[in-house]
Amino acid sequence: MSVMELSESNQDYLKAVFGLGEWSEDPVTTSAVAARVGVRLSTASDAIKKLTDLGLLNHERYGAITLTEEGKQYAIAMVRRHRLIETFLVDVLGYGWDQVHDEAESLEHAASDFMIERLDALLEYPKRDPHGDPIPSADGIIEFPETILLNEVEPGRTVRVERVSDDDPELLQYIFDHGVQCQKTVTVQPSAPYSDTITLIADGHAEPLTLGRAAASFVRVSELNL
Repeated sequence: MSVMELSESNQDYLKAVFGLGEWSEDPVTTSAVAARVGVRLSTASDAIKKLTDLGLLNHERYGAITLTEEGKQYAIAMVRRHRLIETFLVDVLGYGWDQVHDEAESLEHAASDFMIERLDALLEYPKRDPHGDPIPSADGIIEFPETILLNEVEPGRTVRVERVSDDDPELLQYIFDHGVQCQKTVTVQPSAPYSDTITLIADGHAEPLTLGRAAASFVRVSELNL
Protein backbone atom coordinates (compact mmCIF):
# COMPACT_ATOMS: atom_id res chain seq x y z
CA MET A 1 0.00 0.00 0.00
CA SER A 2 1.11 3.56 -0.66
CA VAL A 3 0.23 6.62 1.36
CA MET A 4 -0.07 8.44 -1.97
CA GLU A 5 -3.45 6.73 -2.34
CA LEU A 6 -4.82 9.17 0.25
CA SER A 7 -5.68 12.82 -0.26
CA GLU A 8 -3.24 15.38 1.14
CA SER A 9 -5.81 16.35 3.75
CA ASN A 10 -6.21 12.78 4.98
CA GLN A 11 -2.44 12.39 5.07
CA ASP A 12 -2.19 15.48 7.28
CA TYR A 13 -4.86 14.31 9.72
CA LEU A 14 -3.37 10.85 10.18
CA LYS A 15 0.10 12.30 10.69
CA ALA A 16 -1.32 14.79 13.19
CA VAL A 17 -2.98 12.06 15.27
CA PHE A 18 0.27 10.08 15.31
CA GLY A 19 2.34 13.13 16.22
CA LEU A 20 0.08 14.17 19.08
CA GLY A 21 0.43 10.77 20.71
CA GLU A 22 4.07 10.10 19.91
CA TRP A 23 5.68 11.79 22.91
CA SER A 24 2.63 12.25 25.11
CA GLU A 25 0.26 9.97 26.98
CA ASP A 26 -2.52 12.56 26.94
CA PRO A 27 -5.65 11.52 24.99
CA VAL A 28 -5.75 12.87 21.44
CA THR A 29 -8.79 15.15 21.10
CA THR A 30 -10.55 16.75 18.18
CA SER A 31 -9.51 20.21 19.36
CA ALA A 32 -5.86 19.12 19.56
CA VAL A 33 -6.03 17.72 16.03
CA ALA A 34 -7.66 20.91 14.76
CA ALA A 35 -4.89 23.00 16.32
CA ARG A 36 -2.16 20.75 14.90
CA VAL A 37 -3.60 20.79 11.37
CA GLY A 38 -4.53 24.47 11.57
CA VAL A 39 -8.27 24.25 10.85
CA ARG A 40 -11.53 25.02 12.62
CA LEU A 41 -12.90 22.53 15.11
CA SER A 42 -15.90 21.75 12.91
CA THR A 43 -13.63 21.06 9.93
CA ALA A 44 -11.47 18.69 11.96
CA SER A 45 -14.56 16.97 13.36
CA ASP A 46 -15.89 16.28 9.86
CA ALA A 47 -12.52 14.96 8.69
CA ILE A 48 -12.15 12.70 11.73
CA LYS A 49 -15.63 11.25 11.12
CA LYS A 50 -14.72 10.57 7.49
CA LEU A 51 -11.47 8.84 8.44
CA THR A 52 -13.33 6.83 11.07
CA ASP A 53 -15.83 5.70 8.43
CA LEU A 54 -12.89 4.71 6.21
CA GLY A 55 -11.53 2.51 8.99
CA LEU A 56 -8.39 4.60 9.55
CA LEU A 57 -9.32 6.11 12.93
CA ASN A 58 -11.16 5.01 16.05
CA HIS A 59 -13.24 7.70 17.72
CA GLU A 60 -15.97 7.14 20.24
CA ARG A 61 -18.23 10.11 20.93
CA TYR A 62 -16.44 12.40 23.41
CA GLY A 63 -13.62 9.87 23.56
CA ALA A 64 -9.97 9.89 22.49
CA ILE A 65 -8.96 9.54 18.86
CA THR A 66 -6.68 6.63 17.98
CA LEU A 67 -5.30 5.17 14.79
CA THR A 68 -6.46 1.81 13.51
CA GLU A 69 -3.73 -0.57 12.40
CA GLU A 70 -4.21 0.49 8.78
CA GLY A 71 -4.35 4.16 9.76
CA LYS A 72 -1.15 3.77 11.75
CA GLN A 73 0.68 2.33 8.74
CA TYR A 74 -0.32 5.32 6.63
CA ALA A 75 0.59 7.75 9.43
CA ILE A 76 4.02 6.19 9.91
CA ALA A 77 4.63 6.41 6.16
CA MET A 78 3.90 10.14 6.29
CA VAL A 79 6.10 10.64 9.33
CA ARG A 80 8.91 8.83 7.52
CA ARG A 81 8.53 11.11 4.50
CA HIS A 82 8.49 14.26 6.60
CA ARG A 83 11.54 13.39 8.68
CA LEU A 84 13.65 12.15 5.80
CA ILE A 85 12.94 15.37 3.89
CA GLU A 86 13.84 17.45 6.95
CA THR A 87 17.09 15.53 7.29
CA PHE A 88 17.89 16.06 3.61
CA LEU A 89 17.24 19.79 3.88
CA VAL A 90 19.59 20.13 6.86
CA ASP A 91 22.34 17.66 5.95
CA VAL A 92 22.52 18.26 2.21
CA LEU A 93 21.03 21.70 1.49
CA GLY A 94 22.29 23.43 4.63
CA TYR A 95 18.99 24.53 6.13
CA GLY A 96 18.84 25.38 9.82
CA TRP A 97 16.82 23.01 12.00
CA ASP A 98 14.37 25.84 12.62
CA GLN A 99 13.72 26.31 8.89
CA VAL A 100 12.75 22.86 7.68
CA HIS A 101 9.32 22.03 9.10
CA ASP A 102 7.16 24.07 6.73
CA GLU A 103 9.28 23.10 3.71
CA ALA A 104 8.90 19.42 4.58
CA GLU A 105 5.14 19.87 5.09
CA SER A 106 4.87 20.92 1.43
CA LEU A 107 7.37 18.53 -0.11
CA GLU A 108 6.12 15.41 1.68
CA HIS A 109 2.95 15.42 -0.42
CA ALA A 110 4.72 15.84 -3.75
CA ALA A 111 7.55 13.31 -3.43
CA SER A 112 7.01 9.87 -4.91
CA ASP A 113 7.60 6.69 -2.93
CA PHE A 114 10.65 6.06 -5.11
CA MET A 115 12.11 9.48 -4.28
CA ILE A 116 11.68 8.87 -0.56
CA GLU A 117 13.58 5.60 -0.79
CA ARG A 118 16.35 7.27 -2.81
CA LEU A 119 16.60 10.01 -0.16
CA ASP A 120 16.90 7.36 2.53
CA ALA A 121 19.76 5.69 0.66
CA LEU A 122 21.49 9.00 -0.10
CA LEU A 123 21.39 9.91 3.59
CA GLU A 124 22.71 6.43 4.50
CA TYR A 125 19.54 5.37 6.29
CA PRO A 126 19.44 7.84 9.20
CA LYS A 127 17.72 6.81 12.43
CA ARG A 128 16.84 10.32 13.68
CA ASP A 129 15.86 13.61 12.08
CA PRO A 130 17.48 17.00 12.91
CA HIS A 131 15.20 17.45 15.93
CA GLY A 132 15.94 14.00 17.31
CA ASP A 133 12.65 12.42 16.31
CA PRO A 134 13.01 8.79 15.19
CA ILE A 135 12.74 8.13 11.46
CA PRO A 136 10.64 5.02 10.76
CA SER A 137 12.35 2.38 8.64
CA ALA A 138 10.97 1.38 5.26
CA ASP A 139 9.05 -1.46 6.95
CA GLY A 140 7.57 0.84 9.60
CA ILE A 141 9.82 0.05 12.56
CA ILE A 142 10.43 2.98 14.93
CA GLU A 143 13.25 2.97 17.46
CA PHE A 144 12.53 5.38 20.31
CA PRO A 145 15.41 6.50 22.54
CA GLU A 146 14.95 6.28 26.30
CA THR A 147 14.49 9.87 27.42
CA ILE A 148 13.22 12.09 30.18
CA LEU A 149 12.11 15.70 30.09
CA LEU A 150 14.77 18.30 30.77
CA ASN A 151 12.44 19.50 33.54
CA GLU A 152 13.09 16.27 35.43
CA VAL A 153 16.89 16.58 35.61
CA GLU A 154 18.37 17.52 38.96
CA PRO A 155 20.94 20.36 39.18
CA GLY A 156 24.51 19.13 38.79
CA ARG A 157 23.66 16.39 36.32
CA THR A 158 25.11 16.29 32.80
CA VAL A 159 22.81 14.81 30.19
CA ARG A 160 22.68 14.33 26.43
CA VAL A 161 20.06 16.19 24.36
CA GLU A 162 18.04 13.63 22.44
CA ARG A 163 15.05 15.48 21.10
CA VAL A 164 13.80 19.07 20.79
CA SER A 165 10.23 19.71 19.66
CA ASP A 166 10.00 21.65 16.41
CA ASP A 167 6.71 23.30 17.37
CA ASP A 168 8.43 26.64 18.03
CA PRO A 169 11.07 27.67 15.43
CA GLU A 170 12.10 30.73 17.45
CA LEU A 171 12.87 28.54 20.46
CA LEU A 172 14.90 26.21 18.24
CA GLN A 173 17.01 29.11 17.01
CA TYR A 174 17.36 30.57 20.51
CA ILE A 175 18.65 27.40 22.16
CA PHE A 176 20.84 26.60 19.14
CA ASP A 177 22.55 29.96 19.61
CA HIS A 178 23.35 28.80 23.16
CA GLY A 179 24.87 25.52 21.99
CA VAL A 180 21.90 23.22 22.59
CA GLN A 181 21.73 20.62 19.82
CA CYS A 182 20.75 16.98 19.55
CA GLN A 183 23.46 14.58 20.70
CA LYS A 184 25.28 17.40 22.53
CA THR A 185 25.65 17.40 26.31
CA VAL A 186 24.34 20.01 28.73
CA THR A 187 24.83 20.41 32.47
CA VAL A 188 21.90 21.56 34.56
CA GLN A 189 22.75 24.32 37.01
CA PRO A 190 20.98 25.46 40.20
CA SER A 191 18.31 28.05 39.41
CA ALA A 192 17.16 30.95 41.55
CA PRO A 193 14.70 29.83 44.23
CA TYR A 194 11.02 30.15 43.28
CA SER A 195 11.94 31.19 39.74
CA ASP A 196 10.31 28.13 38.09
CA THR A 197 13.13 28.03 35.55
CA ILE A 198 15.79 25.60 34.35
CA THR A 199 19.35 26.87 33.94
CA LEU A 200 21.89 24.90 31.93
CA ILE A 201 25.25 25.22 30.24
CA ALA A 202 25.89 23.48 26.92
CA ASP A 203 29.21 21.74 26.38
CA GLY A 204 31.68 24.21 24.86
CA HIS A 205 29.67 27.28 25.89
CA ALA A 206 30.46 29.48 28.86
CA GLU A 207 27.22 31.44 28.93
CA PRO A 208 24.35 29.77 30.83
CA LEU A 209 20.93 29.40 29.25
CA THR A 210 17.82 29.88 31.37
CA LEU A 211 14.49 28.50 30.19
CA GLY A 212 11.03 28.64 31.65
CA ARG A 213 9.64 25.23 32.45
CA ALA A 214 7.21 25.38 29.53
CA ALA A 215 10.12 25.90 27.12
CA ALA A 216 12.23 23.27 28.91
CA SER A 217 9.42 20.74 28.37
CA PHE A 218 10.21 20.92 24.64
CA VAL A 219 13.56 19.23 25.31
CA ARG A 220 14.07 15.52 26.04
CA VAL A 221 17.40 14.18 27.28
CA SER A 222 19.09 10.92 28.26
CA GLU A 223 21.40 10.01 31.10
CA LEU A 224 25.05 9.56 30.15
CA ASN A 225 26.51 6.09 30.45
CA LEU A 226 29.61 6.93 32.46
